[in-house]
Amino acid sequence: MTSASGPTAAWRSGTQSGDLLPSGPAGRLSTPAGDGHGPEAGPPTVTIGSYPDYPTAQRVVDYLADNRFPVEHSAIVGTNLTLVETVLGRMTTGRAGLLGAGTGAWFGLFIGLLFGIFTVGNWLAVILVGLVIGAIWGAVFGAVAHAMTGGQRDFTSASSLRAGQYAVTVDAQLTDQARQLLGRMQMPNMPNPAANTR
Repeated sequence: MTSASGPTAAWRSGTQSGDLLPSGPAGRLSTPAGDGHGPEAGPPTVTIGSYPDYPTAQRVVDYLADNRFPVEHSAIVGTNLTLVETVLGRMTTGRAGLLGAGTGAWFGLFIGLLFGIFTVGNWLAVILVGLVIGAIWGAVFGAVAHAMTGGQRDFTSASSLRAGQYAVTVDAQLTDQARQLLGRMQMPNMPNPAANTR
């Protein structure tokens, strides 16, 4: 059993209402504001329209901006997010070496340009040497790095996030103004604006 004069008692003495955390350098602990579910939310917003693609939602916000609506009080919210990884092709050690050579050539060109600025003699030769050395080392490192993976990822890909739907929201106090402007907007195949409060 720990006595009242032990380190645990001293540690608890700087806390409020029996909490297990000591007071910090700024003073006693205080309960954070809000409901405990993250940072304070901004003003309430209203969805004035939902669209199947981003360009349509972008056109709506652009139209609002062109008509002097305070677009700093609006947002485009993508929902139903999906991560899509598009496979671009097969990755071999040779291809990894070629990609590494390209990256290394750019870096070598940069270094060659830096040294070429301060060269009194043939600066073009310095730039070319930097480019060639960079390409060679880039090819070596690219091929070796791919060979060390042991064939666990023999393809190249590009990842992107896609949303199933895009909602345009505005602050609640500006809802009527935004809806009046959208009522005058001529856009083919545009869905009816929704009126959901977030």
